[in-house]
Amino acid sequence: MPYSSGMEGRVLYALRTKGMADAESVALATGLSAIQAAGVLSELGEREWVRYRDGKRAQGWMLLGEGRVEAERLATAEIEESGRRSLVLELYQSFKVLDPELKEVCTDFQIRGDQTINDHTDPDYDAAVISRLADIDRRVQPIIASLAEAFERFGHYGGRLDFALNQVVSGDLNWFTKPSVDSYHEVWFELHEDLLVSLGIDRAAEMAADAADA
Repeated sequence: MPYSSGMEGRVLYALRTKGMADAESVALATGLSAIQAAGVLSELGEREWVRYRDGKRAQGWMLLGEGRVEAERLATAEIEESGRRSLVLELYQSFKVLDPELKEVCTDFQIRGDQTINDHTDPDYDAAVISRLADIDRRVQPIIASLAEAFERFGHYGGRLDFALNQVVSGDLNWFTKPSVDSYHEVWFELHEDLLVSLGIDRAAEMAADAADA
């Protein structure tokens, strides 16, 4: 049976990985209903673990200091209590192999080999890049499925990536990398961050170690 997180933990994890999100986005990232997500956010707001920012350029819920500490504490505690840390670490290593490929395909989607901006007027070029994205998705989905078998809260990532890919294949290219929608790149980044937090891995330290090994 997959380890199941409470609603509060799921919402904290979502904000930890997203940085800022409205209630609808939190619901999508947690598998909760919009009403449930809004209720948890309100309770966390009363505790001053989260705050709603209503700015001109960005609006949404964000973690405050104590909320961030609690999100990271819960993520670490859950993985240790479950006894499945070694499994998640193994799956993370498999995911990490695909991460450079995802970054490269996103770059190639935006910038062509001659270092010119991809204006998406060459359908053959875009089709080739999208085909590579589909191949990455084919390989990452079994990893996510195994993560979801271990921890219920990882279950939403597979469907979100699949939806984004289908939107891209159908012609809506915003779903490839655009940050303002639940694009493939954005969901991938959230999954990566979620794994790092769960395993207690510092992203900057890991990048430095990878660069030293290269």
